[in-house]
Amino acid sequence: MAIVLCRIDDRLIHGQVVIGWGRPMGINLIILVDDQVAASDWEQELYRMAVSPDIEVRFVTVTEAAAHLAEWQANGKRGLVLTGDLETMAALHSANPQVIHRINLGGIHHRPGRRERLPFVYLSDQELRTLLSLEEGGAVVTAQDLPTTSPVPLRSLG
Repeated sequence: MAIVLCRIDDRLIHGQVVIGWGRPMGINLIILVDDQVAASDWEQELYRMAVSPDIEVRFVTVTEAAAHLAEWQANGKRGLVLTGDLETMAALHSANPQVIHRINLGGIHHRPGRRERLPFVYLSDQELRTLLSLEEGGAVVTAQDLPTTSPVPLRSLG
């Protein structure tokens, strides 16, 4: 399997993603799916600075990612699909549930309307319902800040 991690983390590319997840999982391709970042050269350059040169980084829109998921799954690279929000990951799951079937909740931080579910996961009730509906559609959703910690099943976050 080429795509080994599908992670929602509102900080996008940062040390925990690159070092904490990337190294132990042997990631050599990060696919950052964000329409705004895909259109901004300077934001892309900032995120690239956090990644070692041996890891390829692709900045794509939701539409581009949906069109290429099967290709990335088959390309032989160990890939990480990274989104900054739940809506983007839900759209990717809808586009290709065979590829985006295990979803990792990483850093989803506080903002108005959200409440703490774990120290690193804040969700509104609507966001939790959306995640539960993804599970009902066949996705496996867990919260896990690092691969060395135990995954927390979505149903435990209610």
